[in-house]
Amino acid sequence: MKAVITVLGKDSVGILSKVSTACAEVGVNIIEVTQSVLQDMFAMIMLAEIGSASVNFEELSKKLDKVGEENNLKIHVMHEDIFNSMHKI
Repeated sequence: MKAVITVLGKDSVGILSKVSTACAEVGVNIIEVTQSVLQDMFAMIMLAEIGSASVNFEELSKKLDKVGEENNLKIHVMHEDIFNSMHKI
């Protein structure tokens, strides 16, 4: 089971570290990461394996929301089933 995690906000040191640490704390494995800095805006998309996480999807989403609030970021977690459904023709 996978999830797509997006992170947006003003660029600062340690964003990738903070998000990946929060994921690792609950057993979420990050499979792929892409990130860009556009002027002073940070954008990142992560594909993560959540099947063996120690928390359910809702708790993971709340945990990452808290990381976002603490760091002035918008973090969104989308289950792969929802993502795939949104992108089918």
